[in-house]
Amino acid sequence: MTPKLKPSVTANRLSSTSRVTPSTILGSRAAHNDARWTDICAALDALRERGRHSVRIVDADCSCGTLLIEAARHARTLGFTAIEVRGIDGSPAMIGRARTAAARLHEPAIGLTFEVADIVDALAGEADFPADIVLWHGSRAINDRPGLRESLVNAGDLLIADRDQVRAA
Repeated sequence: MTPKLKPSVTANRLSSTSRVTPSTILGSRAAHNDARWTDICAALDALRERGRHSVRIVDADCSCGTLLIEAARHARTLGFTAIEVRGIDGSPAMIGRARTAAARLHEPAIGLTFEVADIVDALAGEADFPADIVLWHGSRAINDRPGLRESLVNAGDLLIADRDQVRAA
């Protein structure tokens, strides 16, 4: 049995982009400057080192999907051959932007899904088949929702969150 990754990673620093070059996809520089980027890269590296060829990533409160799309692209450069990503957000406008950005990515190994949904309900559905990585940026407006913390933890094997959001959740 392979050991599990740490159950939670919190990021509170700017990431180092020395190992990864930002792509030409709009917003990729923002993804690489996200405090969670280094932890995402480390988690994907650890999965590949364990011999994994597929990965599932869920981004709760994904906004316009920039970080999730870039994480999927990075997973592909590491050699993952089946990459399933799901972005969840309560804003139809943000999901519309995410879908538009996803439509520009033409990579058969990457399956991108973005949906407008209640975050707690959508994450509760993930518990049956947990993702490898759950990303959480969150907003203070929803951090006090009943069941949010439990849904985040149960939705995946590894939660990568902004430190401020973990404290507030």
